[in-house]
Amino acid sequence: MPKLVRLYITNVLIGLGLAVAFVGLLLAFDVAGLRHLILETEMGWLGGVMLLAFNGVVFAGVQFGIAIMRMAEDEDDRVGGMRLPTGAALRPVEVRVERRRLR
Repeated sequence: MPKLVRLYITNVLIGLGLAVAFVGLLLAFDVAGLRHLILETEMGWLGGVMLLAFNGVVFAGVQFGIAIMRMAEDEDDRVGGMRLPTGAALRPVEVRVERRRLR
């Protein structure tokens, strides 16, 4: 199996695990009455499945995005910003302005 596919599957499973934990916490703390809606209504199971599926997609995508961005390498060896060389000094530049009268 290619490394990128293995990386994708691993991070998607981690994201789905985080989504299960998140939905579990939502139900445990009964946020906005979700526990009652999911566990005690006739079609609540469908809402629970949808909540888990959509949060799974979001968490898996974010987890994979973070993993990909962490793979980036620095483009150069510079540390800090674009600094002026140490011997360079700033000098004022004269700008001549002609005054014009508006008609």
